[in-house]
Amino acid sequence: MLTERHLQIFVALAEEQHFGDAARVVGITQPPLSQGLRRLESLVGAKLFERGAGRVELTPAGAALLPYARRALSSLEDLHQAAVARDPEGPEIRLGLTPEVPPASGAALAAACAAVIPGSRVTVVSAPTTALVNQVTTGRLTLAAVQHPTVLDGLDAGPVTLLPTWVLVPDTVAGGDVVALRELKGLPVAVRSRVEAPAARDLFLDTLALHRPDGGTVVVTDERAGLAMVAAGQAVVVTADPSLSAPGVARYRLAGDPLPLRLRLVWSRTRTPFLRPNDVMAHLTEALAS
Repeated sequence: MLTERHLQIFVALAEEQHFGDAARVVGITQPPLSQGLRRLESLVGAKLFERGAGRVELTPAGAALLPYARRALSSLEDLHQAAVARDPEGPEIRLGLTPEVPPASGAALAAACAAVIPGSRVTVVSAPTTALVNQVTTGRLTLAAVQHPTVLDGLDAGPVTLLPTWVLVPDTVAGGDVVALRELKGLPVAVRSRVEAPAARDLFLDTLALHRPDGGTVVVTDERAGLAMVAAGQAVVVTADPSLSAPGVARYRLAGDPLPLRLRLVWSRTRTPFLRPNDVMAHLTEALAS
């Protein structure tokens, strides 16, 4: 079946005349772009491009079909815009938040969605980064705040937002207002499972090992479980949530802020035309950083 993505690949490749550049325009890597082109050529029954040394050129068949592809994409864009404009209740914004997003930041982002998209209805779900990316890709979510870095699978993404973090330690551990990671010896750092955000977790662990070569880590299901282990004197926690606290737990800034929480908004360009204006995403990104 001919899809919108096939048309996007065709038009991008015709305009860029280079597989790598076209892949960046569409927001995917070269292998799926090549696969999409082969599928399109199979569907239309004609060779659309001639491959050369580092460049591609339209065949006569490709040149003949290009105006139709552009018109089809334009019509699909009009369809998306009309669907939003004629929804009497306004668009539904299904917002995903990775569990590491502090509650105040998540609330500010949800409020910003409602404010910048008139008449919208906002619903919020929480899930690990890998699940959120999949749900945005398949259209089950409108946009999501996920950890960075992560594989985006062709999604659009806003700028990376860095949130400062604190370290939570048992209050028996002496320290000033600011401590260095290397000073926190003897207790493992509580972390969530790597499968939830593999690339972001690897970056965290690599940085942790650089600044704190001993002590290790312990996997917890969520920050509440990590907090309980801190209170029991069995772990330390790095968190961007300024409200996370409990009796028996002390909070310190990390010297140099080596482990900020890296977040970014992701969404699907084709499914959410109402998110395309730059000022909309700038406002939402600003809310996430609050």
